[in-house]
Amino acid sequence: MKILEITSFLETLAPLSLQESYDNAGLLTGNSDWNCTGIINTLDATEAVVMEAIEKKCNLIIAHHPIIFSGLRKITGKNDVEKAIITAIKNDIAIYAIHTNLDNVLHGVNAAIADKLGLINRKILQPKKDVLKKLFTFVPVNQAEQVRSAIFEAGAGHISNYSECSFNTLGEGTYKAGEAANPHVGKKGVRHIEAEIKMEMIFPVWYQQPIIQAMIAAHPYEEVAYDIISLDNQNHQQGSGLVGELPQSLAENDFLALLKEKFNLSVIRHTNLLNKPVKKVALCGGAGSFLIGAAIATSADFFITGDIKYHEFFDANDRLVIADIGHFESEQFTIDLLFDILSQKFPTFAVLKTGVITNPVHYFL
Repeated sequence: MKILEITSFLETLAPLSLQESYDNAGLLTGNSDWNCTGIINTLDATEAVVMEAIEKKCNLIIAHHPIIFSGLRKITGKNDVEKAIITAIKNDIAIYAIHTNLDNVLHGVNAAIADKLGLINRKILQPKKDVLKKLFTFVPVNQAEQVRSAIFEAGAGHISNYSECSFNTLGEGTYKAGEAANPHVGKKGVRHIEAEIKMEMIFPVWYQQPIIQAMIAAHPYEEVAYDIISLDNQNHQQGSGLVGELPQSLAENDFLALLKEKFNLSVIRHTNLLNKPVKKVALCGGAGSFLIGAAIATSADFFITGDIKYHEFFDANDRLVIADIGHFESEQFTIDLLFDILSQKFPTFAVLKTGVITNPVHYFL
């Protein structure tokens, strides 16, 4: 199996176009045309994880965090990042990062956190904009169904829990074929009027090329007329954070105890308790302080994340409880998530979880 087959599958679940502008997800070292000998899933592609991959004869590391995040001007082995990259390159180890693109899907990193807490009625906390487009195309009435079906099959027409969504208007199209043309109907040099269906369908930006290719392949016309426009609509299936509800309300201290148990925590940093039941919970794996306002706007009782700075705790303003459980701790189950996804897709292939604890933070108790 080629590495490309594995990474392409992951990108159907978490398209690279969903990563944030500052991110560096994708293949960072290695060659996508290599045959894959095995996969190790990890949060961080440290040198110890690279050595583990070599020992276990796995030439593909799937990491949540990109080891190459900002630009590298030199690779001399002077720090841990450079050492890991040098070791990976010397031993033909491919490193693939699936970072904020996996954060920004409903079934991604935040779903793994929500699963541990048993949250129901889940929604994206801050849906993304600028990821939806609309296609308009014009098809002869008799061929409308075949073109419509082809476009649906390529990924258009999904709106939340509905699929095959389109709007269709009957009208007339006109054209006059030139001498070099090969018209589907009509005569060269004569204006032709054809009964046509105008189709409108919404789609995510990452499906644009497959949709265009499918439409052109199914369309009877030699020259296919179509328009694509960008939409400001939010996509409620993609975005930052997640909000859901506990099946039963808990007292605040009981909820903190649940967090401590489920995430194996030695400490939780949190704001003032508000002496009210906990029902609605917002969360964001990793560093999620940018979502405090969004969590408050949903009337969440708790917001769970990591890497909260001192002054950011004040932003709770006694409207919810902010609980900082740690960056690594909040994302630790991403390894299990990736393992499960890949094991189910490639059940006969070697898919492993790292045995290396990559958390750089330690606690003195």
